[in-house]
Formats: sequence, structure tokens, C-alpha cells
Amino acid sequence: MEIKAADVAKLRKMTGAGMMDCKKALVEAEGDFEKAKEIIREKGKLVAAKRADRETTEGSVIALTNDSHDKAILVCLGCETDFVAKNEEFQKLANDIAKAALAGMPADLDALKAIKLGDITIDEAVTQQTGKSGEKHSIAYYSSIEAPFIASYIHINGKVATIVGFNKQIDAHVGKEIAMQITAMNPVSISRADCPKEVIEKELEIYREQVRAEGKPENMVEQIANGKLNKFFKESTLEDQTFVQDGKISVSAYLKSVDPEVKVVAFRRFSLND
Repeated sequence: MEIKAADVAKLRKMTGAGMMDCKKALVEAEGDFEKAKEIIREKGKLVAAKRADRETTEGSVIALTNDSHDKAILVCLGCETDFVAKNEEFQKLANDIAKAALAGMPADLDALKAIKLGDITIDEAVTQQTGKSGEKHSIAYYSSIEAPFIASYIHINGKVATIVGFNKQIDAHVGKEIAMQITAMNPVSISRADCPKEVIEKELEIYREQVRAEGKPENMVEQIANGKLNKFFKESTLEDQTFVQDGKISVSAYLKSVDPEVKVVAFRRFSLND
């Protein structure tokens, strides 16, 4: 049957699929728009299945806070190439997902995928975009925090971002500086006290082996290993890290100089390059 250009354009507007894909779908559906939409969706699922084992090492990492700065989300929409990541449709989808996440504050990734974007779920929208681009798309990361005040930072390359919560209202510039610190220095925890036990044990085991390999007496191994662990804490826990904007004081000392009562209570960081 003859398919009019206006019908193809209409289906394209409805689905966002390419012109040729829309025409083929309409021909197959014999002009039935609902069937054509389903054909396009199924094509997206087929492409997604074929590319399921591909790595999504490119994409867009987005951090968003609400107007009152007490809720924030961090989400990454991944794809296979930087070319697709810079595509206008990809960026729009990534931002739509981030806005929906902030509005709904879903509990986890599965809950985020179930949120509706128009008449389809986020999961379906990601699959649909996979079918349109021919590249695997996936939500590579999602997390959220709530706190009395939250700051965020997205690096200029759009591939790493941070959200960080504080126990009280602070100057937005101070919050951004701490978010930038976390983005740049990638701490494992806020402080020594909340550093995961498995991380500490792993580090200590490495240091013990290093000390023994250096031929040190067995009765000195634990003491030297703990000394190395202290250095690890200074380099890898946020409060103990050197504040990069100053270079002479720790992050903890910087925050105390701003407000003796202010504390970081939570942070999330995600990078496509880690």
C-alpha cells in the first residue's frame, strides 16, 4: 500500500525513530499507527538484545539538586561511543531521565527504570533509543541523597559528577568546592571512622606483604603496616585529604574555618572513566 510522507512524519514525531524505519514499520503494519509503533519498539528490543554484551564506556553523567537543595540525584546514561553521547537526542534522553529521577526520587535503579516518560517507561525509552542509534544504551548508575543542604558538580567533560550532602545550610560556593574536591580526588569515605572494614583489611594485607617483602622483622610488620594505613587515610578519606583549592590544609580544617559545626553527611560520585 502507498504510505504518505505525512504519515511517516507523524509516526516519526510519535516515536522519534528514523524516517526509513517509520516508513518500513507503516508498510509492515499496513498503515496502522499502533501496530507500527509496536514494530518500532520491537526493533529496539531486538537491537538491544544483539548488543547486550557490548560495553557502555561513554555517555553522560548528570547531577541534579532540587530548588531547596535538600534532595539530589546522580545518574549516568551510558552508550558505546563518544559520537553518540554528544548526539542531541541522547543528551535529551539523559536529561529527561535525570529530571524524572529528581521528581520521583525512586529507591533504586529498578524503580527508576519503571518511571514513565510520556506513554512508555524509562527502561522502554532507553531500549527504543538503542534501536534508533544501533548502539547499546544503558543506565549505568543511579543514586540519590537527602540532606539539609546538598551541592553538586559536573565536570566539564560530562563524564564524572558528584552530589554531596551537609548537616546544615552552607554557602553554595563552599558546597561546590567540596563537590569538586570529591570529583577530583575520589575519596573512599567521608572519614576514617566510616571507611569500610573490608577496604581497611585489604589495604593492611597489602602493606603487610610489602613490609615482609622488604625483609623487615616480623615484630615490626604490624606497626609499619598501620603507619602506611594512616597515609592511606590522609590520601583517601575526604576529611583527611588535602584541600585541593588551598594545598596546605585538610578538607576538615577548611570546613571548620567556614563553620565549626558543618559536616559532610553523605556523598555520591560516579565516573565513566574509573
